[in-house]
Amino acid sequence: MPPKKHIDRQRVLDVAIALADEVGFEQVTLAAVADRLGIRIPSLYNHIAGLPGLRHAMRLWGLQQLHEAMRNAAIGKAGDEAILDVAQAYRDFARVHPGIYAATLRAAGPDEPELAAVGEHILDVLQTILAPHGFGPDETLHVIRGLRSLLHGFVDLETAGGFGLALDRDESFRRLLNVFVYGIHALKARRLESWRRMKATPRTKKPPSPAR
Repeated sequence: MPPKKHIDRQRVLDVAIALADEVGFEQVTLAAVADRLGIRIPSLYNHIAGLPGLRHAMRLWGLQQLHEAMRNAAIGKAGDEAILDVAQAYRDFARVHPGIYAATLRAAGPDEPELAAVGEHILDVLQTILAPHGFGPDETLHVIRGLRSLLHGFVDLETAGGFGLALDRDESFRRLLNVFVYGIHALKARRLESWRRMKATPRTKKPPSPAR
């Protein structure tokens, strides 16, 4: 009699994650996971709440890992170095886990508080590294959206095999980030100049109201 397989929730999740990175998040099925584990599909329900539950767990794992990578990259860093290192951590995660990365892109819904909480932690990391630039709350979010769009565009092309020329992709990534950082400094300088001009402009006194 063959030995009984040791299957638990973490083992199921590990297999699903590996499959997602091999064939894509949307291609992961209970049948594929069960086949790789060498068990029957009904046995998976002892560990997960069907395919929706499995996909939720995969997305949560992905966001947690992305947050940890970005947070660790930011520790002890400041200024431009923090932005560059956090961006590199984002790219590295996407390259190592392309299937899971794709599952982290959609914003959490109102019925997904766990995903929303981790998303807030990632946002906190980005807000912290941008704080020295002194942008207001809305302006900071606009900058974060720009950085996220830039990073996703590059890693999406890279993981899809969109860079076919024999040219150093790491160098291209560094140059792209440097342009973004330069733009942040230009935005900050323009903001400061506008503030100085406003302070330097003498206020005109209103003429006194005619006596009645």
